[in-house]
Amino acid sequence: MVKVIDSHYLAITAIVTVGYQFIFFVITALFKFDQVTDFAGSTNFVILAVLTLVLKGTWHYRQIVLTVLVVVWGIRLGLFLLMRILQWGEDRRFDEMRENIGKLAVWVWTVSLPVTFVNASNGGRFFQPADVIGWTMWVAGFLIEATADQQKLSFKKCPENKGRWCDVGVWKYSRHPNYFGEMLLWWGIYVASLPVLKGVEYLVIIGPVFLTLLLFFVSGIPLLEESADKKYGSLGAYRHYKKTTSPLVLLPRGVYGYLPKWCKTVFLFEFPLYSRNLPQETTAWDRRNSKKSQRSID
Repeated sequence: MVKVIDSHYLAITAIVTVGYQFIFFVITALFKFDQVTDFAGSTNFVILAVLTLVLKGTWHYRQIVLTVLVVVWGIRLGLFLLMRILQWGEDRRFDEMRENIGKLAVWVWTVSLPVTFVNASNGGRFFQPADVIGWTMWVAGFLIEATADQQKLSFKKCPENKGRWCDVGVWKYSRHPNYFGEMLLWWGIYVASLPVLKGVEYLVIIGPVFLTLLLFFVSGIPLLEESADKKYGSLGAYRHYKKTTSPLVLLPRGVYGYLPKWCKTVFLFEFPLYSRNLPQETTAWDRRNSKKSQRSID
C-alpha cells in the first residue's frame, strides 16, 4: 500500500492527468497533428485506473474487476477513435474539449472518480447485488457502444451510403446509440462502486452526472444534431426519421413515433435544443398563402 499526497489519490490522479494531457498538447502544437487528442483522452482513463490499483496494492476483486472494465473500454474506444480519425480526419465526439487540455483533463479526472475511490479503498464488503447490477449495466453499455461504432463505420465505408444518415442496426432505434452505451456503462461503474462508498464519498456520482450533462448539452448530441439538421433538414425522409427515432434510449420507431411530445421531452430526453437548427416545415396552407401573396404583389 502506498499513500501519495492524499489517501483517495485525488491529487496524484489530477497531476498525472494534467501531465499526460500536456504531453499530447505539446505534440499537437509542435507537429500540428491533432489526430492523437481523442486517443490521449481515452487512454488517460486506463492510466488512472491501473495507477490507483497498483498504488493501493489491496487487489480486492472489486478493484480488479472495475479496473479491467475501464481498461477494456479505454483501449477499445481509444483505438477506434484513432483509426477513425486517421481514416476520415475527424471525430466530433469530443470537439468542445479537443482544443482545451483543461477541459479534457477535467473530463477524465471527474468521470474516473468512482474507480479512483474504489481503488483507493480496501475493497469494501463482500459480494453485493450492486456489483452484479453495475457489471451488467457496463456489459450492456459496452456492447451497445461498440456495436453502434462498428455499424456506423461500416455504413460510412460503403460508397452507396454517401450523403445519407446512418439508420441501420441499432441506429434504427436511437439517433445516438453510442452515447447511450457510454452513459450506461459509466453509470454501471458508479453502481458497482456503491458497496465501497460512505458519507461524502457518494458525491463521486458527479462522475457519471458530468459525463451525462456533457453529452446531453455540450460535446455530444447537440453538435451532431446541428450538423445533421443542416445537412438533411430539408429532406422529408430525414424529418420522419428524426420524428420517429429516439435521440438516446433504444426504442422501436413504432413506439417512439406515437408518444406525445411531452413524454418524449420528460422521459426520453428529446430536448428542444436538438431541433433548433431544423428548417421550419412549410405546410400546404403556408404554400397557398405564399402563392396568394406573390400574386398580389405581381
